[in-house]
Amino acid sequence: MSAVGTEQAAAWVQAFAERVAEQRDHLTELDSAIGDADHGTNLDRGMTAALAGLQATPPADAAALLKAVAMTMISKVGGTSGPLYGTFFLRMSTALGDGRPAEVAAAFRAGVDGVVARGKAEPGDKTMVDALLPAAEALTDAVGAGEPLDAALRSAAEAAARGRDAVTASVARKGRASYLGERSAGHVDPGAASAVLLVESAAALAGG
Repeated sequence: MSAVGTEQAAAWVQAFAERVAEQRDHLTELDSAIGDADHGTNLDRGMTAALAGLQATPPADAAALLKAVAMTMISKVGGTSGPLYGTFFLRMSTALGDGRPAEVAAAFRAGVDGVVARGKAEPGDKTMVDALLPAAEALTDAVGAGEPLDAALRSAAEAAARGRDAVTASVARKGRASYLGERSAGHVDPGAASAVLLVESAAALAGG
């Protein structure tokens, strides 16, 4: 895969929606330990609605597709997952450019920066940022080193998983999980877990 166009973006969204549906109960179980027990349900509902919207009104290009997904997530999903994932896709849509590797890396980083700004989370707070930020850095580094987009996305997925795992033992400092204090330690963050699914879906389409 040398570039991300409408077909590739649609396939990514479809793959992410399928992974979320498969992992819905697991994500909700993770959230039941340290959150509202609705992360998987909310995210599945939002992605299902996003796919329906894309089928009803096919987008003109990849940027329009990502923006449509963003608007659905923001308007249809409660809690924090809708606004945060919506912001991610919206920021990506405005920075995607022609979909070449450098533009994809820049767009992904723009999406992550949007999540950071919206959620006011920092690395180590035990949120989705702990998976997304390492993924963005790995993607940028790999593309900058001249790696093909396929390989760069695989590196990003590996970095996302490492980021998720690195904070599992930590005490949450943001979100509802932070209310539990020390009891949040040892639990996988549901937002980080779903963020890994997002990046892994892209890597799988790229042949990873």
